[in-house]
Amino acid sequence: MKISISEARKQLPMLVRQVQKSSSSTVQITIHREVVAELRAARPEPPPGAAARKLLELMKKMPKHRGRKANVSAHAKQHLYGLDGAVR
Repeated sequence: MKISISEARKQLPMLVRQVQKSSSSTVQITIHREVVAELRAARPEPPPGAAARKLLELMKKMPKHRGRKANVSAHAKQHLYGLDGAVR
């Protein structure tokens, strides 16, 4: 729904209740028919530390040894361009 800023000022409590009831609805606030703001329901935030716990779970699933280590910095051009070098 689009509404002018002057109407939004008058109807703000009603608009907030409308957005609170229907989390999928949004109210676009306009100035001179140009949308400048949007009123919508806040998304629930994840609990503190949820991202860190998820990363730790993923790390546990990864293999401990991933194979032979390569010294990339010593052979940077070979890793970037292959054994034949840059194609010119």
